[in-house]
Amino acid sequence: LILHLPVIVFVTGNANKLREVKKILCADVSSENSLKIEVESKALDLPEVQGSTQDVAREKSKAAAKLIGGPCITEDTALCFKAMDGLPGPYIKWFLEKLGLDGLNKMLQGFASTEATALCTFAYCEPGKEPILFEGATEGNIVPARGLANFGWDPIFEVTGTGMTYAEMSAEQKNSLSHRSKALDKLRNHFSN
Repeated sequence: LILHLPVIVFVTGNANKLREVKKILCADVSSENSLKIEVESKALDLPEVQGSTQDVAREKSKAAAKLIGGPCITEDTALCFKAMDGLPGPYIKWFLEKLGLDGLNKMLQGFASTEATALCTFAYCEPGKEPILFEGATEGNIVPARGLANFGWDPIFEVTGTGMTYAEMSAEQKNSLSHRSKALDKLRNHFSN
């Protein structure tokens, strides 16, 4: 039995994120009692609060659900360097824009650790209700860029135990172990129950 949810609006203007989310949530599901979630996107200009990924996702989803007048999901992503107590964290987008991949790498010069955590927080919200958060994390290391540089910091994040950066992986490989897929698995499980 495959269950279908109504369409969920994913609030993003990022085509790469939308593609990944659709591949993960709209994938053919083969197990019994699986849930297939249809996703469409809507780009909204939302105020982005400063804070943790949880704070950002929570506030964005509340504002988006109110504007849309229906249920939606929002996402916030962080890349947390162990040597820097979690920085750049949720500010990774701005660090990447200003420093580039090479600059992010250079931030860790002089530190003993290149360990990092990729963190993703999705928030599901209906108008007038409190958001429900779904988080996923993947451990790795920051390395010199390898692979195609077409999706954020993927070329410098090498997943622990794989010897590969996200950018060197096929979409299927990445989607089987990424921080985003782990968060979306939790979202899917929530709606399956």
